[in-house]
Parts: sequence; C-alpha cells; structure tokens
Amino acid sequence: MKRIIFLLAVMAVSLAAFSQEDEEYNSGEIRTLMGQNNALGGYGALMMQYTHIDDRDAFIFGARGAVLMGHTIALGIGGSGFFNDVQYNSDLGTDISLAGGYGGFFFEPILMPRMPVHVSFPVLIGAGGVAVMSAENDSWNNDFRSEASDAFMVIEPGIEVELNITRFFRFSVGGYYRYTSDVDIQDPDYNVPAGILRGFSGGVAFKFGRF
Repeated sequence: MKRIIFLLAVMAVSLAAFSQEDEEYNSGEIRTLMGQNNALGGYGALMMQYTHIDDRDAFIFGARGAVLMGHTIALGIGGSGFFNDVQYNSDLGTDISLAGGYGGFFFEPILMPRMPVHVSFPVLIGAGGVAVMSAENDSWNNDFRSEASDAFMVIEPGIEVELNITRFFRFSVGGYYRYTSDVDIQDPDYNVPAGILRGFSGGVAFKFGRF
C-alpha cells in the first residue's frame, strides 16, 4: 500500500507541475525522435508485461484506448489477460495454471509530452476474474477447464518512459503494481492465497494515434 501511496503522490506532484506550464511551452510543437509534431486527439495501445503470480513466471497481454486532453491527460479504458506457467499438481493429478483477466477505466497524466523522451503515470481502476485451470489430456486434445474461480477489484498504478518515435507512434517501457482485493478460491486441492495477484510487473507498450 505504501508503494501505491508513493506513486499517487508522484502523480499529484506531476499534475501540479502541468498547471505551472507557461504560455511559451504550451504554444510549442511536440518534438519527436524523427521531427516535430503538434497533433492531438487520442491513441490505441497494445501492451505486453512480465510478472510473477504464485511464485511462477506469468505474462500479461493487454490493450488500451484513450482520448487526449491538452496533450497532458489521457482518459480511456483498458483490459488485460494473464496466465502463469503450467505446473503439475499431484492432488489433482494433472497440470494446472492460474489464468484470468481484468479491465476498467484509466487516466494517465503525461509529463513534458512535447519532449522526445518523457514520462507518464497511468492508473487503471477496475475489476476482473481469476480461475484455477486444469489440463484435460486425451488423445484428441489438450484443453484446459476451470476448477474454481473468483472475482476481484483492482487498482494498477504505473510509471512509463515514453519515446516519441514518429508523429503517430510512441513506444514506452514501464513498471506497474497490481493491488487487488482478496481472492477467495474454494479449491481444497489447490491453495490460493488471498493476495496471490498482487505484485509488480514490467513491460512495454506500442501506442498508435494522434498525440
């Protein structure tokens, strides 16, 4: 929780800095690594992240869509799906994995967006679900089925370093922290701690639009 408070405090300071921008800066053009740009509007993004869930490697794939307001604030929706490594469970006698997804609304203060390299602070607030998946192995397929599941609330603040590559393309590298409500999965064969989904992740985002 202290980490989340720290990140939110950083964002509050950043928002205060945005309000201090002088007219000369506001009248300038957005600078990119390959030129200059004064476009605005919105963007869509594809994201890939790496994290640990249940002490196993896990991957998160997601997407965002946002509108930009005054170059410095993005508002939109986003969603992600995740899964961790498959592991054999002797009690169930099969391979199992945790999988699920979450989504919701997000806002993203952007610090110094006209600079070719700058920082943004996305925060997603929403809900999701997670399930214990077991493998169905037979001669015809290798599918997974849900053994037990639960829903959760989530807030995910992050920090991204963005590069203005071209007029319509930005690339970012970021770090994030997932804070979720307690997960209550009633499965006697698989111990699921209440805070199993909480943790840090790191990843990249490919953003396309009018900035």
